[in-house]
Amino acid sequence: MRKILAATVAASVGLLIGAGTIPAAAAAHGNHGGGYTPPPIDWGKCASAGLQARGAECGFLVVPLDYAKPGGTKIKVAVSRIKHKSSEAQYQGVMITNPGGPGGSGLTLSVLGEYVPNGAGDYFDWIGFDPRGVGSSVPSLSCDPNYFGYNRPYYVPVTRQLENTWRAKAKGYAKACDRAGGALLDHVKTTDTVADVESLRKALGQKQINYYGFSYGTYLGQVYATLHPDKIRKAVFDGVVNPDRVWYDANLDQDIQFDKNMDVYFGWVAKYDSVYHLGTTARSVKAKYYATLQQLRKAPAAGKIGPDEWNDIFVSAGYYVFGWEEVAGAFSAWVNDKNADALLALYAEPGAAGSDNGYAMYLATQCSDVKWPTNWSKWQRDNWKIYAKYPFITWNNAWYNAPCIDWGTKPGKPVRINGTKAPAFLLISETEDAATPYDGALRVRQLFPKSVLLEGVGGTTHAGSLNGVACTDNLIADYLATGALPDRVRGNRSDAQCDPVPQPDPTAAAALKAASSADGGSRALVRPSGALTLR
Repeated sequence: MRKILAATVAASVGLLIGAGTIPAAAAAHGNHGGGYTPPPIDWGKCASAGLQARGAECGFLVVPLDYAKPGGTKIKVAVSRIKHKSSEAQYQGVMITNPGGPGGSGLTLSVLGEYVPNGAGDYFDWIGFDPRGVGSSVPSLSCDPNYFGYNRPYYVPVTRQLENTWRAKAKGYAKACDRAGGALLDHVKTTDTVADVESLRKALGQKQINYYGFSYGTYLGQVYATLHPDKIRKAVFDGVVNPDRVWYDANLDQDIQFDKNMDVYFGWVAKYDSVYHLGTTARSVKAKYYATLQQLRKAPAAGKIGPDEWNDIFVSAGYYVFGWEEVAGAFSAWVNDKNADALLALYAEPGAAGSDNGYAMYLATQCSDVKWPTNWSKWQRDNWKIYAKYPFITWNNAWYNAPCIDWGTKPGKPVRINGTKAPAFLLISETEDAATPYDGALRVRQLFPKSVLLEGVGGTTHAGSLNGVACTDNLIADYLATGALPDRVRGNRSDAQCDPVPQPDPTAAAALKAASSADGGSRALVRPSGALTLR
């Protein structure tokens, strides 16, 4: 599944610590953290300016590389904490967060509590962390920082040469990760991170945790609640993963819904033809998108933005409404003025050391969580069949995940999710979520029979809670403050409905900008998540 994580706090920068090395260790374990007691976290100053400004503390959770060998090699998980602001009588414990991915850095997500309305976030200590192998945790995996460089081979394997090139490229990345990751790669399954969350609970001195997970983070929460149902109190799952589809099938599900969401987006662009001048119907805008993609195969924009980069830039529009204007503006500037500046700004060339950490750890977790098909002919059949009707992201997504075919570690077996012993959780999904299709939320509602599902009716945004939709955010606040949830209804449907995250109005934005300029300044809204996505 695709992973995208928008900035948690505009001013935040990650805690940067030197990479560590670890000796070789044994194969994957079956222990989920029950037998290990971590040392206390040595809290200190955070490197992030955004966290410093909020009085956060940062430190490391020391955990075994292999929980089956608790006395063996240790690794360090970077953790942040923003303490509760309520009285001790109102204090409700820790709220552990996860932004998704897998591979998403969550160190700055401890700020999330300030975005819960009505002061309901004040009752908790908010905990952010970089999962093992991610970001500021030690060691942090990086395989090939140049893998997503400019003007790559065309995603759609219309020739045997293109297909062979991409297969070799994907295999090369898997081998690079094998060399770079060593023993770490055997111990980055979802169950390993669940064991780390259990160690974190112990290190924080808590009998139970509360949990707020986005996207892949909802799957992490499902596994934790299945293995440790007595250790979790309240949980919010936003952008709900279907555990029956992890992970190969989940990506095929995405391909279909992303294509549908792009039709919605192209219709929005057409609605504002007075701004973007790209066509007055969704069909005409869509045709212009694909015609431009084919032109870029022959002559990349600025010599750098080829068809793959073009497709990548637009993918965010299928995930969520945040950034719709920026993407449409770049689309318009190139098609109408042959100005590639905005495209280049939206697709910044990677290459810095560690810049592929999120992708590397995405693969490291998903490729080892479960067994992927290793027969290439199955990938061919499945992806060409979907591409015939839903071409937008299909081959992009296939190659993104193709390193799993040649991944060097022994795959595990997914935990069978069972929420019958878990308490009442709040599930959130917009109807047309592409990264975690709505059917997954309905399935998890079945598996967690005390849970309640809130639907953002008709929306295309993935994991967009706490972004100002009062109906949704107030329901979250009520649940966190008092445990109150809407009544669960009969049947396979949502229990409560709210408006989705609204589509932007570029004409209103232009008017606001003009008024702001006349007024001498403007105020910016900082969103906590913007968008968290699974790839």
